[in-house]
Amino acid sequence: MPKQKSFLDFLVEKKIISTSSAEELDKEIKGTNKTMEEVISEKNLIKEEDLCIFKSQFLKIPYKNLSDFEIEPEIFRIVPLETVQHYRFIPLAIDSKKKILEAGMLNPNDVNAKEALKFLAHRNNLTPKIFIIGITDFQNILKKYATLKGEVKEALDKLKQEIVEEKHKSPATEKEQIEKIAEEAPISKVVALIIKHALEQRASDIHIEPGEKTTRVRYRVDGVLHVNLTLPLRIHPAIVSRIKILSNLKIDETRKPQDGRFFTDIDGKKIDFRVSTLPTYSGEKVVMRILDPTVGLKSLSDLGLEGRNLDVLNLAIGKPNGMILVTGPTGSGKTTTLYSILHILNQEGVNIVSLEDPIEYYIDGVSQSQVRPEIGYTFANGLRSILRQDPDKIMVGEIRDSETAMLAVHAALTGHLVLATLHTNDAIGVIPRLIDMGVDKYLIPSTLILAIAQRLVQRLCPESKKEVKPSEEILELIESQLKEIGSEILNRHNIKKPYILYEPQVSKDCPKGTKGRVGVFEIVEMTSQLEEIILKDPSELKIKEEAKRQGATSMLQDGIMKALRGIVGLEEVRNEVEE
Repeated sequence: MPKQKSFLDFLVEKKIISTSSAEELDKEIKGTNKTMEEVISEKNLIKEEDLCIFKSQFLKIPYKNLSDFEIEPEIFRIVPLETVQHYRFIPLAIDSKKKILEAGMLNPNDVNAKEALKFLAHRNNLTPKIFIIGITDFQNILKKYATLKGEVKEALDKLKQEIVEEKHKSPATEKEQIEKIAEEAPISKVVALIIKHALEQRASDIHIEPGEKTTRVRYRVDGVLHVNLTLPLRIHPAIVSRIKILSNLKIDETRKPQDGRFFTDIDGKKIDFRVSTLPTYSGEKVVMRILDPTVGLKSLSDLGLEGRNLDVLNLAIGKPNGMILVTGPTGSGKTTTLYSILHILNQEGVNIVSLEDPIEYYIDGVSQSQVRPEIGYTFANGLRSILRQDPDKIMVGEIRDSETAMLAVHAALTGHLVLATLHTNDAIGVIPRLIDMGVDKYLIPSTLILAIAQRLVQRLCPESKKEVKPSEEILELIESQLKEIGSEILNRHNIKKPYILYEPQVSKDCPKGTKGRVGVFEIVEMTSQLEEIILKDPSELKIKEEAKRQGATSMLQDGIMKALRGIVGLEEVRNEVEE
């Protein structure tokens, strides 16, 4: 069997080096841990770029010059620095359309390095494409890679330190003092202040919006946006850049939207910030979603589930297989409800896998996967993969199309408990929606366990709320709705005449008169009567009649009972529930 031609043989054949030089090089390479490229470079036998070109010709792998190459920070999420150092390859770019991860390798014949690259690419639904790179380029990029990662860590550490320092200074209400600090303090401190005051006010989102003359900072508290700060427009680009550094986003990219996230420890809690930038006429707008796991993971009772609703849900999540679907518009708390259920199901002997877009809260013990439609990793594709992961319970962030709906039904039929969200106005509309999505009618009774609809309503501050006597019109609404509810349910919630309502009252502890939000719910469960309706005439009218027979309360009825007990205001309930 003829000896396979080596790269040294190739160089001799091309008359780049002599036979004697090749023999000396071969001996030196075998006697040290150095690579051939390192030895040739030390001896100045061939220019580095020429050597890469010859190697490209020999291996038939394209060469890439990286002298002007800039690192994309999002690459950190795919290839860690430690992997780059160990396997000696550089991730260069991600081609989302072609689903390709481009990487530069010093030694494309290194089997271990190729396997590592292949694994990292496939884990992100990408195909690796290899380029040959020079050792000097590799070392220079490695320094940049390490420096950039170090800068991000330093920025996060500084943010944490500054938030802690500022906690002992001016109260959150002194806006003038904060705005004065924005004029004088370093930008890092301004960002720390914005975050600190958002946390103190229990904000769920921070909006940083450039205007014609100033930058407006708004916080979303209990579902409502409020202006909290007005900052000089001239510092807006610096604030955006600071947030981009924290979030590993491209600082110099201002023409396209970007998404990122960062974590920081505050008062012993790990707070997650999900960041989105959007180019606007006046500059980039930044929205930060604040994800505090201690707030996000609530008990079912804390969410507002009670009485019959709580009973039927607790019974349903104890079943080994089937579907529980939660429905409602964006921002109605569907995902929070699913997380609360996952928290109950999350036990050592259970394998739970979730598909999310995005991952809101990280739950230890649950295998959470982020879908990425831009690279073809959709809910449908992900669900196929999940079924090969031997799951017991599956959470699907959202059923958006017929394919995902059919796969979820299939998973429920084959012994899995499936939790998912769906977009319909109420629980009664879930069944017609599944049929519209192409799910066969006969499959629904054997898979669907519960359909849950919900909305979020501002919770009245218990210390400052005030009693009000309902008007004749409101009294008529209350009477008509309670008439449809069984006396057992009304007695269970201690609902009796005379009816008293409550309104928000501003106080020192509750500047808006409200404190947090609570859900109002509507739950329809699968019964033999509902099964018969689905197979014969699955109209919303028939399903509604069956829901009443079950003792299901509508979201409006649930809200009225909460309003009569002073938990929420009736006007707020009507705004959220009535169309």
